[in-house]
Amino acid sequence: MNAVIETKDLVAGYGERVVLEKINFHINQGEVVAVVGRSGSGKSTLLKHLIGLNPPLGGEVWIEGKNLAQTIGPERQELLRTFGVLYQSGALFGSMTVFENVRLPLHELTDLPDRAKDMVTNSKLRLVGLSDAANVLPAELSGGMQKRAALARAMALDPRILFLDEPSVGLDPITAAGLDETILQLSCSFGITFVIITHDMESIFTIASRVLMVDEEARTIIAEGKPADLRDHSKDARVRALFHRQARPQKQPRSTENGHQ
Repeated sequence: MNAVIETKDLVAGYGERVVLEKINFHINQGEVVAVVGRSGSGKSTLLKHLIGLNPPLGGEVWIEGKNLAQTIGPERQELLRTFGVLYQSGALFGSMTVFENVRLPLHELTDLPDRAKDMVTNSKLRLVGLSDAANVLPAELSGGMQKRAALARAMALDPRILFLDEPSVGLDPITAAGLDETILQLSCSFGITFVIITHDMESIFTIASRVLMVDEEARTIIAEGKPADLRDHSKDARVRALFHRQARPQKQPRSTENGHQ
C-alpha cells in the first residue's frame, strides 16, 4: 500500500529547541493511528509539524506523495485541502451558528453555488448527528456536540485525512464512546485516514488500528504496534507504564521497539 502520510528523519521543535528527532513512520489510507505519550512528550508538537503549522527543523513530512515543506502557492493550498483538523478546543466561532461554522470552509475555499454549499453543510451535519442543531450557537451545545460540530467542519471539504487533537478530552465516558463510534463509521464508510492525538486508553483500544508512542526523554518514537500487542507484550517499562497506568519507571537508556530510533 502507498503511504498517505510519511515522515523521514523528522526533527520537530521550536527555534533551537528540539522536542522530537529521528521520527520515521508511514500511515496508509484508511488507517486509524493513535499517537500516545505522557504529557509533554511532544504529541502536539508532532501534530503541528504534520499539518504544516510548523516547518521541520530537519527531515521531511510527506502528505500523499508530496513534501509538505516544499509545496508553495496553489499546490500547497491544494495539498492542505486533502486533510482536515479537529483542534482540542473545537475552535468553533461563538458568534456563528453550527450551520455557519460548518459552512465556513466551503464559503472561504470553494466556488460552489450557495445551494451546493448548503447541501454539503447539511450532509456533514447529518453524518455527525447534528441536523437538529444547525441553527444554534456553539455555547448552547454540550461538549460532545461541540466536538461533533467541529468534526463536521473539519470534513467540509471532503478530506481524505483527518487529524484529531485530543477529541475526547473533557467528555464523559458515554459521550466519548459516541464520538468513537462516529470516527469508526467515518473510517469504515469513507476510508478516511485518522491520526489521533490522545490520552484516552479506552478510546485507543476501541478505534486505533495502530499506536505510535513518543517519549520526552528519548525524544523519539519508542514503540509502534497494535494497542493490545503493546499492552500485553512490550518489554519496555515506559510502554507498560503508560498502558497499565503505572507510575513512571526509572530513567533508562534510549531503547526502542520495532526498529525505531
